Amino acid sequence: MKNIKLIIEFDGTNYNGWQIQKNGIGVQQVVEKAIKKLTGKAVKLIGSSRTDAGVHAKGYVANFLIEATIPGCSFMYAINSFLPKDISIIDSEEVDIDFNARFHCRSKTYSYSIINRKTFPAMSRYYYCHIKQNLNIDLMKEASRYFLGTHDFSAFKNNGGSRKNPLKTIYKLDIEKVEDKIIIYVTGSGFLYNMVRIIVGTLIDVGDGKISPEKTQAIIESRDRNEAGMTAQALGLCLEKVYYWFLSVDTPGSM
Repeated sequence: MKNIKLIIEFDGTNYNGWQIQKNGIGVQQVVEKAIKKLTGKAVKLIGSSRTDAGVHAKGYVANFLIEATIPGCSFMYAINSFLPKDISIIDSEEVDIDFNARFHCRSKTYSYSIINRKTFPAMSRYYYCHIKQNLNIDLMKEASRYFLGTHDFSAFKNNGGSRKNPLKTIYKLDIEKVEDKIIIYVTGSGFLYNMVRIIVGTLIDVGDGKISPEKTQAIIESRDRNEAGMTAQALGLCLEKVYYWFLSVDTPGSM
């Protein structure tokens, strides 16, 4: 029995998130079907997290168990031949049999992309949230520091997700601006349902002058969802990277 780890890049525009659902096609379903076409065997992919409809990924991680002679490092090429163009396996390897993409995750980095201009973007409309009012990037950066550290993030969770522990740690929150594009990077131990999108929505309100930077701390301490900003659109969100410590079979050593 082999345990195969995949790193998956996908454009989430046409999918109802990662997970298999009754009301739409999930990325998980498409990849599992591709693996079955390749090997003739049904597998169950274990994903590093759930994602909402329209959310993208550059480094989503999943693993599956299979009896196969294909080397771990060759699975990415073989599976890709059965996938649509908006999903790509960018790396694969055999890992320790006990590795679990969900439970062994130690942190994740998400990015959120904004186009800040008066007119709607045509070329990048599926990957950037359009904000037409001018955002004050300095105020947003000032507010961002209040999110760092370990907090109860109940104010930044929408109803509908699992009942996770609201105590989460944000290790880094960086905001970059190049011309009319603003990219927000958030690295944390874990995230509640819609947490990153609500953090972004709150930062947008700060940049728009609706919330003062220093009020961010009071919003966190309130633990009240009604105090935080809007839930930013899903299309601007991208899972950049998932971090682990585990032993690779293909390439011995820790990662």
